[in-house]
Amino acid sequence: MNTKSKFRNGWEYVKKKKNFYIMLIPAILYFLVFHYAPMYGILIAFKDFSFKKGILGSDWIGLENFIYMFRLENFYMVFKNSLTLSILRIAFTFPIPIILALFLNDIKNARYQKTLQTLFYLPHFVSWVVIGGILVNFLSPVDGVLNNLITIFGGEPVYFLAENKYFYPIIILSSIWKESGWGTIIYLAAITGISSELYEAARIDGANKFQCMRYITFPGIRSTVVTMLILRLGSVMNNGFEQIFVLQNARNLTVSEVFETYTYRLGLLSGRYSFATTVGLFTAVINIILLVGSNWISKKLGEEGLF
Repeated sequence: MNTKSKFRNGWEYVKKKKNFYIMLIPAILYFLVFHYAPMYGILIAFKDFSFKKGILGSDWIGLENFIYMFRLENFYMVFKNSLTLSILRIAFTFPIPIILALFLNDIKNARYQKTLQTLFYLPHFVSWVVIGGILVNFLSPVDGVLNNLITIFGGEPVYFLAENKYFYPIIILSSIWKESGWGTIIYLAAITGISSELYEAARIDGANKFQCMRYITFPGIRSTVVTMLILRLGSVMNNGFEQIFVLQNARNLTVSEVFETYTYRLGLLSGRYSFATTVGLFTAVINIILLVGSNWISKKLGEEGLF
């Protein structure tokens, strides 16, 4: 088939499915306006940006911002914090929605299942600012609930948010509580695509619920799990600004400073827009490398991958 025939067939397909393509227009415009058009600002990373001169008028300095970034001692602290927290998130928070989805799917009472799903989903709709305020009060060394229990049993109050060793567990546990329920949606949707005949055949052969879960349900959603893992690895340098910022203070800064808060302090508070853009571009490149790499590895292991 020549190029002209391919183009004609493609255009015929578009006309046939035109209603679906019309529905895509708002999403395409959103990504063009808010995701692709701002990429023009990447030029700031290679310039000594000045509001007065604008992006194009600012002096071109090449890779000086990158050289300066790699020479900063606190940059490596931020890099380590971001990477450590991301790895911990993947290790502890990524499997929880999968496990929840497997057990929710196994509940036969529809009313009970829907009630549990709703309870699991609700925390997602609560702002991190609100949750941060709750955690600060809950963990307060003066009148926090947890410290009141500690003192009742004869212990000394602990300032949890001021001690580095408690910061990561607090972040991980609060992330699990807030987002795990919402994360089950896509896995439950994948589970519904598994043929019920497989379960019926397994039960006839004497398989119990755990064996059905292990040999039918999980293999049936494996491709979805791999896809979600690839996407998560593609944002390994992103830890979420709101959650970190509301729980961050001067005492835990050595473990809580990540790229999002680092660029906020440099860009908005210090006015060093070129350097903040440089840091943002660096994290984006790392994320792209990890995304492409993890996708390549998944294909080598026999999975479909993203592209």
